[in-house]
Order: sequence, then C-alpha cells, then structure tokens
Amino acid sequence: MIDNNKQQELLEYLSDYISEHKRNRMEEVLEQRTRHVTVVLEDIYKPHNASAVLRTCDCFGVQDIHIVEQRNTYDVNRYVTRGSAKWLSLHKYDHPNHDNIEICFNKLKKEGYKLYATSPIGVLKPNEIPVDEKIALVFGTEESGITDYAKENVDGLVSIPMYGFTESLNISVATGIVLDAVVDKIKGKGADWKLDKEEMSKLKLEWYQSTIKHSEPLIKNFLKMNSK
Repeated sequence: MIDNNKQQELLEYLSDYISEHKRNRMEEVLEQRTRHVTVVLEDIYKPHNASAVLRTCDCFGVQDIHIVEQRNTYDVNRYVTRGSAKWLSLHKYDHPNHDNIEICFNKLKKEGYKLYATSPIGVLKPNEIPVDEKIALVFGTEESGITDYAKENVDGLVSIPMYGFTESLNISVATGIVLDAVVDKIKGKGADWKLDKEEMSKLKLEWYQSTIKHSEPLIKNFLKMNSK
C-alpha cells in the first residue's frame, strides 16, 4: 500500500513516460468525472450492446459501472468500446449460486445510492429523477428488461417517452438518453458531483499504469529506489 505522499511522487516519476498532451487530457477528463451517478447492467446477454454502454458512460463522465451476471456472462468487446473500458472502473457480480443483483443493490445502498431502473411502466421521466443524493441507474436485459427483484427494490421506475411504432430502444441509446438528462441536471444544480482529490489521484495512477507500456517494472524500480 502506497501512502498519499509516495503516490504523488510515483505519479511525478511516471509522468516522464507520458506525453504532455496525454497528461493534460487526463487532467481535463478527471475534472468531469463523477461517482454521483453510476450505472448497473443487469444480466445483459449481448456483449456488443453492453460494450457500447461503456463507451456511453465514458462520454458522459460516469466512472463506475456495475455488471451483474446471473444467467449471462459479459466480456468487454474492445472493438466496440474503442478503448473506453480502460478508463472506467468495472465492478462485476458473478458469484455462483447467489442472487447477484441483490448483492449489487445491497452494496450500492450501503454506499448511499438511490436506485432507479428503466421500465415501460415507469412513472418518472429521465429529467424527473432526483439528483440530490447519489443515484444508480439500472438497465435490464434486451429481451425482458429488469427482473422482478429489481422492480421491487428500486426507489423509482423511469420510462423513456417514445412516439413511434417501436416499443423499445437499444440499451446503449437508452443509457445515453437517461444520462444526458441526469448529468445535465446534476451539473446545472451544482450538486457535489466531482471526485475528491484522493479519488482523482488514485484514478490518475491507474490511468498512468494502463497507458505506459511495461509500467510494472518502472513501479518496482521506483519502490526500490524509495525503500531506503
């Protein structure tokens, strides 16, 4: 475990291996990252669509995505994500013989999140979701939507208005519509939505490690030099 002072020194050490342009871009993105909103994907069975959701979350500055596996497993489709997955924090719930959505919900509730799920029977519209507290947005499978457990254990159901013959949206499109409304609302009302300095520093270190080729030997060298 590296203390905060050593972490800053390590960041400075690794920064020499990253271009100034890349470092500046990371700083810009970190300023717009949030954990005030998170996304839950419940048992998505089309990896292509789930991977597209990761790109959408990255575009809207959402850092954490919770992937619940029950019947279906999910692997990142790197062609679809276009590299966005390496900038995100993915939390998987894939415990055999357990109700993984319940485990996920319990964890989020303990962390202070209010849960809202998309459903055709929802009474809330995306721009009506309360943002005073941290919120987790739950999206279900393409075939049947969210499970009964999710319907019964969220704080509210959200429906996306649709005016055509088609009665459902691609999950990445649905995620984009809801996030557009929620993120805009959070920033417009001045909610305390940004990462704190410690979170930014930790995340920056993760990004440096994923960006630098063969970063592990560099880190080992730094720790060796600073162990005396």
